[in-house]
Amino acid sequence: MSGIKHIANSIRANYRYVVLFLIIFYAVGITGLSISATRPFFIYLTPFALLLSSFIVALFHSKFSAKTIVVFIFIYAASFIVELIGVNTGSIFGNYTYGHGLGVKLVNTPLIIGLNWLLLVYVSNSVMELTTWNPVVKVFGASFLLLVYDVLLEQVAPQFAMWTFSESAVPVQNYVAWFLLALLFSLVINLLKINIKNRIAPVVFGIQALFFAALLLTLN
Repeated sequence: MSGIKHIANSIRANYRYVVLFLIIFYAVGITGLSISATRPFFIYLTPFALLLSSFIVALFHSKFSAKTIVVFIFIYAASFIVELIGVNTGSIFGNYTYGHGLGVKLVNTPLIIGLNWLLLVYVSNSVMELTTWNPVVKVFGASFLLLVYDVLLEQVAPQFAMWTFSESAVPVQNYVAWFLLALLFSLVINLLKINIKNRIAPVVFGIQALFFAALLLTLN
């Protein structure tokens, strides 16, 4: 256990190199996904990229208390169940189907989608911790950040086999559901006073947002 803690401390001590690694990592991803010949391989790597980003953020988390772990499990499980209901009924986000881009599925729902929600909720709330705003504004601010992120993501998701809506345009219902779900999870984090001050988390959020914005520009 002490060995793992030593490795984590060493990585945290090299913050600048971690940031540089993330920039290079996502830049390579942009290049690979923008070239049709390499796109299938990089789509296959998408779940691993999400796992790596989550692992890096976890390394910079200050303390995994029992309460924190329970809240994280709740966000993962609740978001996965909502997505499972949503994709199988069309009643939450609209009518959509998941492709192969997010990996292994259970009842038509990628197992990693809950981790994606957890990561995004965590990093967006970490961005808000950089401000001195009151808790209510922080909750709504984090939810708005996730809404903007989703607007970007929805434009490229079908091209990378993540998910596809049956309608030609993404329904407004999807954005409303995203915002409300983000609002709920952000509220839980703030009400239970989960410490999500994390040095690398805002960087991950910013790089991922720029990643999808860059893909949107290169594919259009």
